[in-house]
Formats: sequence, C-alpha cells, structure tokens
Amino acid sequence: MTSSSSDIKAPHPALFAALMYPTGAVTGYLSVAIGYDLSHHGVSVESVADLVAISFIPFTWKFLWAPLVDITLSLRGWFVISLIASVIGTLVMGWIEPVQGTLGWMQIAVALTFVALTFNGMSADGLTALIAPFEQKGRYGGWLQLGNLAGNGIGGGLALWLSQNFENRFISTGVLCGTCLLSGAALLFLPKVVRTISEAHVGERIVEVERDSWHLIRSRGGAMALLIMFLPLGSGAAGGLWSAVADEWQASADTVAFVTGGWNGVASGLGCLVGGYICDRLDRKWSYALFGVMQAGCAAAMGFAPHSEQMFIFFTLLYAVVTGLTYAAYSAVALEVVGGGAAATKYNLIASMANAPILYMTEVDGHAHTWFGASGMLYSEALFGVLGATAYIVIIILLARSRRAALDAVLGRPLTPGS
Repeated sequence: MTSSSSDIKAPHPALFAALMYPTGAVTGYLSVAIGYDLSHHGVSVESVADLVAISFIPFTWKFLWAPLVDITLSLRGWFVISLIASVIGTLVMGWIEPVQGTLGWMQIAVALTFVALTFNGMSADGLTALIAPFEQKGRYGGWLQLGNLAGNGIGGGLALWLSQNFENRFISTGVLCGTCLLSGAALLFLPKVVRTISEAHVGERIVEVERDSWHLIRSRGGAMALLIMFLPLGSGAAGGLWSAVADEWQASADTVAFVTGGWNGVASGLGCLVGGYICDRLDRKWSYALFGVMQAGCAAAMGFAPHSEQMFIFFTLLYAVVTGLTYAAYSAVALEVVGGGAAATKYNLIASMANAPILYMTEVDGHAHTWFGASGMLYSEALFGVLGATAYIVIIILLARSRRAALDAVLGRPLTPGS
C-alpha cells in the first residue's frame, strides 16, 4: 500500500532540515575547509574546483541507483546506512594530508563518501515527498534545503575555524561527524510511512518504479521540471570556491570561516525560508527562473565591485541568500511534480538533473578563473545564468505557440499574430 501526505499528520518541517544536514555539512567541509587547506598548500583553484566537481558526479548519476531505496529496505533504514557510511568516509577525508601529492587519494575518498551521501538525500527527499502537504510543498522544500545549505555553512565554517585554531586536524573532522550523527535523531519524531510502492515481489516492484518514473518524464509538469533544472541557472557553483579565491579579496582565514560558516548558514537559511514562502504563492518554476537571474546579477556585481575584504563579506553573504532562494525553489518544484509512489526515484530523477549544472558550472568556474581571473569567473557564471533563463523563456513561448496552433487546428481557425 502507499502512504500519501493526505493520510499523515505533517510534523514541523524543521525535522526535514535535520535529515538533510549531513549532505550539506560534508559538502561544506570539502569545499571550504579542505578547499582552503589545499589552496594554502600550493594547489591551484582549478584543481580544487575539479575535486569539488567530483563530489557532484554521484549526485548527477544517482537516479541510476535511486530505485534501490524504493524497492528494498525502508527510507529510514537507508538513512541510517548512509549516515554511518558517509561519516566513515568523512573521517578518511580528514585523515588524508591536504597537499598536491595526495590529490589522487583524496579524489577516491571524496567519490566514495559522496556516493554514500546520495542515499542520505534520497531518503530525506522521499520522506519529505510522502509527508509534506501539497499546499505547503514550498515551505517544506525550503526547510529541506535550509538543512542542506545551513549544514554547508556549519560544516565548512566550523571545520575551517577548528582546523585553524587546533593543531590536530582530526578535532575539526570529529566535531563535524558528531553533528552529523546527532541529526539522525530527527527520525524519532517523524510519523511512520509504509513502503512508497506496493509490497509485491521485487520484480513487480521494479516494474512499478519504472512505470511511475516514465509517467513523470512524459507528463508536462515533470518534463518542464527536468528541463529547467538542467539549464545553467541557480546552480550556486561559485559558492563552492569562495575559500579557494578568498586571497584575491584579501580575506583572512577567520573572515572565510565567518562568511562561509555560521553566517553563510544564516543567510542561505533565510533565503530558503523566504523562497519556500514565495513558491507557495507564485508559480514554482517561474520562481526558480527568477531566482536564477538574481543569482547571476549577484555574481556579476561581485566581479565588478572592488576586490576588498568588506566586499567579499557582503557579496558572499548576498550570494548565499540568493542561493537559498534557488534551492528552495528547486525542492518546491520537485516536490510538486513527484507526488507519491516511487517518491525517492522520481525526486532524484529531478535532483540528478539539478546537480548537472552544479557539476558543469563548477568546472566552468574553475577554468574561467584560470583563463580570466576571479572577476572573469564571476562574469562567466553570470553569463551562463542569463543564457539559461533566456533559453527557458524561449522554450515556454514556443510551447505556448504550439499549443495554440494545435487548438486552432482542432477548432478550424487560423493562428493569427497577436490573437
């Protein structure tokens, strides 16, 4: 049997923020703490960007193994397994010395750790999709991404501050892993949901997952969600490179920890809550496009403004707020079109598409920095954002015209300009 959100008393959405926290915390630990250490041990920004990009590869392809979450075990069981595996992987990442000669081992540890983290996101996404009321998908999506982005700030900033103030690097890694383990307590306060698809034989469940996913892809809402998520819009890719480029704004280690840590979490969390509120009142896909253009404008303004520590603080926090808006809109769009059934698989089809621009824009940013410097990196991201929004608008116009043409053909009347 299938449980839907209409059958369940919805708990406070903050619980789902806690479930998504480990994904954000470990991502922040890599991009901020490890990225800062690598850049200060002679590793180039482009190499740091390559390492961060590797962490997004599993999130781009996770739709391939997402059906495992729907056809085996339970969402809670997969969350616990993922939490333990990702904590072990994070400890290994902290153990590897952050120097050029160990990049190969670091890449392996990052890849394996982030494969484990994909199951954290799948289980948290699936639980949210099944429990969140339809009319509050934006609100719940905002809180879900608050856990991700606030965790990113805490995991990155706290770990960097601890690593800079204590000689033993394992202190920062251990504290980070401890906070991740504590987040699992949120499971105790969630209502029980049964398997998201029928309890039939495993072969029949696989067929049911495939059918449910194909229905999502063929539906207009699902197809448009997949399209807009793949465009270079609202990726927030530059946020993963702040620690690596901080020296070009004369920002100290404490400043980097400040703006990429707790305050980054507060700023992006605020953006998530506001974005979720907006998405419950406006069209969720258009909200995503609007927020993506705002992010492009923020990146361009940061590139144009003086490269001082004060400007670094202001624009990275502003960028965090706008990233919160875009991430909330992403979750709102996904939760809106997923519905029930094979929730983890369907959500992560959309999530894989949404992570693709983070992956390729991180690579674009890294290469653009090598070729054009820090300002050029930001201008490049802004340009891609504007192109992505333009492409979406053009596609919407073309689809609208094709629907009008089809309707006129059925009604026997010609399509006239301006009619």
